Amino acid sequence: MNRHAHEVRVFDVVQETPEAVSIVLGLTPELRERFVYTCGQFLTVRVPSAQTGSVARCYSLSGNPHRDEALTVTVKRVAGGYASNWLCDNVVPGSTLTVLEPSGKFGPDGANEDLLLLAAGSGITPIMSIIKTVLACGTGDIALLYANRDPGSTIFAGQLEQLTREHPERLRIQHWFETDQGVPDASTLTTLLAPFAERATYLCGPAGFMAAAAAALAGLGVPASRIHQEKYLSLAENPFEQPEPSSTPASPGTEGAALEVEIDGDRHTLTWPRQTRLLDVLLEHGIDVPYVCRESICGTCVCLVRKGRTRMVANDSLPEEDIAQGLTLACQSLPDTDEIFIAFDQ
Repeated sequence: MNRHAHEVRVFDVVQETPEAVSIVLGLTPELRERFVYTCGQFLTVRVPSAQTGSVARCYSLSGNPHRDEALTVTVKRVAGGYASNWLCDNVVPGSTLTVLEPSGKFGPDGANEDLLLLAAGSGITPIMSIIKTVLACGTGDIALLYANRDPGSTIFAGQLEQLTREHPERLRIQHWFETDQGVPDASTLTTLLAPFAERATYLCGPAGFMAAAAAALAGLGVPASRIHQEKYLSLAENPFEQPEPSSTPASPGTEGAALEVEIDGDRHTLTWPRQTRLLDVLLEHGIDVPYVCRESICGTCVCLVRKGRTRMVANDSLPEEDIAQGLTLACQSLPDTDEIFIAFDQ
């Protein structure tokens, strides 16, 4: 079992819509520190399976991490989706779920910048966390476009209405219902988004909505660096079923880079084999490096290249500006120079 996995008790289950529930988790005092999170992050949940032992799915947290709110994830049924239907049908107050610690990097660094937020369906979950955080902790104004099939499928409808009443000068919401307006396309979205094109934008929803919104923003001249997308991607590997790495260092071979790593205040000097990814090297040497998915999706293993140069095999979470500043993903990084210095906890 993954060393970052914990069993937590379900405190409550809230029926948000006929197809979506919010699962409220209760944390013991000793686990609270392990589940500190930032707005826009997610939990990876283990769902039992008779065929494979378990499957793993990621669900975004919807609360304000700076307030004493319960840890809550929201799950919407997916047609033919095993995990979402199992959670909606089987989880009740008192159930126990196995979850990984919070991961991901989707949200503003501060709470004072004006934002444009775009959500469709269950994509509202991480967006809701951003809304609550900015309104409670900063001065930024928010414009939200929220698309759903119809009013009855609108997750957090009551909470959004209440937040609008509490912050009428700072929160503007434009609802889009497909039953009335059809599926949103790039042309229509361009008109709606034009007044807010100068704002940093955070976008989450189904692939079709994301593509239409991204096209509209590009047409308005919004730089890619100002558009932040949270994509729901399936994990190719199950982090709950992976064996723990050996604490015995593997043989480095005859060729490798001289690697120095700083993590948790300690420095380690290692040999980094040319074709071995950084995360695997560190785990093989018994170094407790943060990671979850090993697939470049979650961003948990991000680190800073202070000296030398690395290259990533894949990247689904780091924007270009972060890479330009020297950040990389340990799970995808290979050495590109003979001497490299990597620092975590940046």
